[in-house]
Amino acid sequence: MKKNFGKQTYLYPMPVFIIATYDENGNANAMNAAWGGTHDTNQIWICIDPSHKTAKNLLLKKAFTVSMADSEHVAACDYLGIESGNKVGNKLEKAGFTVSKSEFVDAPVINELPMCLECELVSYEAETGCMVGNIINVSAEEAVLTDGKIDVSKLKPITYDPVNHKYVQLGEVVGQAFSDGKKIK
Repeated sequence: MKKNFGKQTYLYPMPVFIIATYDENGNANAMNAAWGGTHDTNQIWICIDPSHKTAKNLLLKKAFTVSMADSEHVAACDYLGIESGNKVGNKLEKAGFTVSKSEFVDAPVINELPMCLECELVSYEAETGCMVGNIINVSAEEAVLTDGKIDVSKLKPITYDPVNHKYVQLGEVVGQAFSDGKKIK
């Protein structure tokens, strides 16, 4: 028998994105966001409250990067979500992160996080805080590749458990997409 929980935002997996932008002075800022996912082919959507420094920077620069939070950097990634860029100007430095300028968009790439989506802003709705971005480039460190492809077991991305307020590492392969279901045909 299933238990009812009412209207909740319980969804698995909930990715842990680290959104990075530049402000009007060219200073890098980043935040932790778990409300997002694939929007359309080559597009991502993320909800960010308009009060966040990141939202203001997005509207100013029309560009951002999305790094996958990983198990090696849990504390630093969590810090980016619990500290406000409106109050602390050097969040990335305090978290132990360094940045490089993206080759593709006007946004910073966090050097220590092994995978990054470089994006241009398509739309932002201030009422809902939801934005859509075109993915211009995806980059990944060689260390997380197997046979030239991103290997989730090496990337070790984390997801957010909204019920228990925990981070969980992804990684175990349990099947082959577009193949296993053929056994039922």
